[in-house]
Amino acid sequence: MQEKIIILDFGSQTTQLIARRLRELDTFCEILPYNKFPVGDPDVIGVILAGSPFSVYDPEAFKVDLNQFVGRMPVLGICYGAQFISHTLGGRVEPADSREYGRANLTTIDTQCPLFRGFEPNSQVWMSHGDTITALPEGFSVVASTDKVRYAAYEAKGQNIFGVQFHPEVFHSLQGTQLLRNFVVDICGGHQTWSPANFIDTTVQELKEQIGQDRVILGLSGGVDSSVAAVLLNRAIGQQLTCIFVDHGMLRKNEFHDVMKDYEGLGLNVIGVDASQKFFADLEGVTDPEKKRKIIGRDFVEVFDAEARKITDARWLAQGTIYPDRIESLNITGKVIKSHHNVGGLPKEMNLQLCEPLKWLFKDEVRRVGRQLGMPEHLIERHPFPGPGLAVRILGAITPEKVHTLQEADDIYIRALREWGLYNQVWQAGAILLSEVRSVGVMGDERTYENPVALRAVTSTDAMTADWAHLPYDFLARVSNDIINKVRGVNRVCYDISSKPPSTIEWE
Repeated sequence: MQEKIIILDFGSQTTQLIARRLRELDTFCEILPYNKFPVGDPDVIGVILAGSPFSVYDPEAFKVDLNQFVGRMPVLGICYGAQFISHTLGGRVEPADSREYGRANLTTIDTQCPLFRGFEPNSQVWMSHGDTITALPEGFSVVASTDKVRYAAYEAKGQNIFGVQFHPEVFHSLQGTQLLRNFVVDICGGHQTWSPANFIDTTVQELKEQIGQDRVILGLSGGVDSSVAAVLLNRAIGQQLTCIFVDHGMLRKNEFHDVMKDYEGLGLNVIGVDASQKFFADLEGVTDPEKKRKIIGRDFVEVFDAEARKITDARWLAQGTIYPDRIESLNITGKVIKSHHNVGGLPKEMNLQLCEPLKWLFKDEVRRVGRQLGMPEHLIERHPFPGPGLAVRILGAITPEKVHTLQEADDIYIRALREWGLYNQVWQAGAILLSEVRSVGVMGDERTYENPVALRAVTSTDAMTADWAHLPYDFLARVSNDIINKVRGVNRVCYDISSKPPSTIEWE
């Protein structure tokens, strides 16, 4: 049994943060659309109703049948979730006099309520709502208030129903983790058994049962996700695994050689395939980012299919897809944010079945698993790199010449991060070529009209949110100077200081 908390998603931007906080509590959880509660699943020990951009009174507001779980297991409503529970069960929700957003303090707290055990007086929380609860259902009682919000939190004693109108998942709710721990451990009875060691043992056994004696092909990229997936699969099925590293022509400088060398000591059966001509030909003239990703995803599968025909008993295509890939690719409304190479561009008919051993993990969990597997630290700490490679870091059509230009600029940047001791302080970094933009410059006595390069570096823990890295000015000046002097075709360097959200980490 893998006990788990179900988080029902009503479209909030912080739903993923709830999941992240629960994983930090060594508790497995799963985010599901508001209307997809797994009725009858014996592994579910509790339910969290997350926030939403809607009011409970909006005609298009997402609604769930509470009878599926209320009275059967503990329930926690957060923000919209708390308002929806109160409204549905007979309480009242009304527009607040003014939107309640930002820091607040709990002026009264009932520490006898199991949700607030261990809380300090005047604990700081984070509010973000336009409506507010003005009356509770019968049998409900207020357990926390602020100076402006009377029903900041409530409890239905004997029914295991709780609600908070603040966001415990965000950093500014200083005891938010304590609240979530109280819910998961004390109220739901969670045993906090979600650990790298347990994940490895469980996943290895599941992979053996899933794959049997079949052969598996895994697409290696050199990144931490595919590397950990390969080592995990190798532990489960050994020589039944054939790894394929595809050079699509848009890797970093010298990456094909470096990656192949990295895998020599891991005991993996790796085949290197140079498919760059195919990728460049299929991407010729394509400027739309989604089309780029889908073309690359399709070509990857076609390359794997071609290799699979050489391995007559190959039945599975393994990928290093992780949880944020799957969450970000399709939100609750069905609107695509951006497709990832592992989840977008796959044809409807495949000769290979899909195997994704890391599909439940956040990035830092993948690294923890890699360390537990005994992998080299330089592989585990490597920055994330997009599967489509530099194709999504070149704005505009892709050509070998543009890729070469970006490879040189990117190599200068990444090498400098290592030399200055900044590489491990950054979650992800890379250069972006603005190939459809021309910038005026002067070199010597001549006027130039060439491309700008943007540098991107972010700090993060799981890629769900990210802040721009505050790199030293001296470092940025040195990198800018080196790129402009050494990379032909570039005469301007900019630094991206936007965070996620509202921006994404990659530019495409």
